[in-house]
Amino acid sequence: MALQKSLAIRRKLLRWYGKHRRDLPWRKTNDPYAIWIAETMLQQTQVSTVKPYYERFLRELPNLHALHRARLRKVLTLWSGLGYYRRAENLKKSASEIVRKHRGEIPKDYNALLALPGIGDYTAGALMSIAFQKPYPAIDGNARRVLHRLLSPKNDKELRRFAALLVPPTSPGYFNQGLMELGATICTAKNPDCPRCPIAPHCAARANGKQIESFRTAKSGLTKDIYWPLAIVRHEKKVLLRQRTRNGLLAGLWEFPGGEQPSFQSSRDLLASELAELNARFRPERRIGAFRHSISNRKIRSLVFLFDLPKRTKLRLPNRRWRWLSVSSIADFPVSSMTFKAAQILAHHEKSSD
Repeated sequence: MALQKSLAIRRKLLRWYGKHRRDLPWRKTNDPYAIWIAETMLQQTQVSTVKPYYERFLRELPNLHALHRARLRKVLTLWSGLGYYRRAENLKKSASEIVRKHRGEIPKDYNALLALPGIGDYTAGALMSIAFQKPYPAIDGNARRVLHRLLSPKNDKELRRFAALLVPPTSPGYFNQGLMELGATICTAKNPDCPRCPIAPHCAARANGKQIESFRTAKSGLTKDIYWPLAIVRHEKKVLLRQRTRNGLLAGLWEFPGGEQPSFQSSRDLLASELAELNARFRPERRIGAFRHSISNRKIRSLVFLFDLPKRTKLRLPNRRWRWLSVSSIADFPVSSMTFKAAQILAHHEKSSD
């Protein structure tokens, strides 16, 4: 890539970003901790979803030492509904490691950042460039798409080399954010708005008429359609939640009992097995609603069943993984998005039953 072309791309992109960037809360700070939280939340999650979570997280845990001291349950509660919960666990682990090994300061060394749990090439590059103003590329999905179309690299290694050459020695974070912003708002996957693109005259894909064909995202696997019934056990205005194990999908979160339904089993049979540990007799269950949800490559249809215990029943919970909660206090627990959705169905059912 010629130096003159590189300089022109930098100049035009920086000018465009200065005029057209979106007003986002994490762009108003130079605090490495706040930038780290934002970049972690933004992985595989839309900006509109992240904004309220980011602001609440920083209100509750405003600095690295607060995150280090917080219980994992609190961190997961603040993350509830954001998905990909291992990100939250890795934030907590990394905070503790930074306190132990780096005197409580996020390291300004690229390799030291990569050694922390949950920090990969993109997050390390974002921190180095945005927080520490070091000329490192930060290649998320949007930036990768722009670079593919712009420069038509032969492979990923060449793309990374081009990206490193493009990042300016001054304002590297500003440039990287501009590249990502361009991919998010103009150089989109399906309908790139080339007439509005500030660097369109330098774009290889546009010159060849291959704006769409020039970029393909790698598929992580085939989408799987599954049923996932849930049981809401209700007794004296409280509902029963169960904590998932520390391994596997949604590890450690609290939820209404249920699970992925095998093809050979009915929803009612699955829920009966999920509730068998309680050793209790329930009133006949009622289906009160359904919703759709996605987790990773799973497309889920969830049927929600309500089980009422007779008023004077005393149910001895088998272990600490089960807990009675009022519906209003569910928000104070680390629960999955599916649990929130099922609780909303219960609230609607109760309202319509009054």
